[in-house]
Amino acid sequence: MKKVLLIAAVAVFGLTSANAQDENKTGSFAKGDIYASGTVGFNSFKQGDAKSNDFTFSPAVGYFISENIALELNLLVGTGEDTAETKTSMFGGGLGATYFFTPSNEFSFTLGAGVSYATAKVEPNGGTESKVNAFGFAVAPGLNYFVSNCIALRASIGALSYTSAKADFDGAEAANNIAFNLDLSDINFGITYKFN
Repeated sequence: MKKVLLIAAVAVFGLTSANAQDENKTGSFAKGDIYASGTVGFNSFKQGDAKSNDFTFSPAVGYFISENIALELNLLVGTGEDTAETKTSMFGGGLGATYFFTPSNEFSFTLGAGVSYATAKVEPNGGTESKVNAFGFAVAPGLNYFVSNCIALRASIGALSYTSAKADFDGAEAANNIAFNLDLSDINFGITYKFN
């Protein structure tokens, strides 16, 4: 985790330094802009001896319907493993909206909300494989920083989320989870490309 944060910090510093040399390359968003983005996420959970790590990748396409609000359509691909060597793979999609507090500036705080649906395959070590279907809703704070006219770095840390998951077999009961965290246990980094 420290290596990921260090690499991200070096990348941001390097791109910011390169951007400072050319003052004409300042990006911003406006109504009608279309963008594509990709976000990677890492989530680590530990309680006693139990530990799990999850990695996600989410490409998205967004469109600004107003000066401050963008709608996004995204895919979700993820993997995970815990201390019992249970492996999880996930695929799904979602729809969301992001509010940009200062979209006409190169730096903006954001607040995003979205719904998602995903299906996961769970493979316990030495056990029987099962499938789980999940529906979720999340609200997450974030940052957006343009390093050129078309490319921006984005990040979100933590979220307020609700998830309902149910195994795909007769008699299975739904597991509901409400989470609120504003720490480094749920962090996402991404890159956005704005089409001109």
